[in-house]
Amino acid sequence: MLTLILPGMTCGGCAAAIRQALAPLPGIAAVEIDLKDKRVQVAGEAKPEAVRAAIIEAGFEIAA
Repeated sequence: MLTLILPGMTCGGCAAAIRQALAPLPGIAAVEIDLKDKRVQVAGEAKPEAVRAAIIEAGFEIAA
């Protein structure tokens, strides 16, 4: 399970954009998004660097 914090994720539209960005990646079993805590959890065999790259390409910053 990969957990990322996205400070700029504020609404359902953001969540939808993240899900859309991650959908084409191979190996993703599930994506859980918590808007309150600004947390994205990705389960599966997807490469963490590919997940991060897709989220950044969608226009979101990932907290260190």
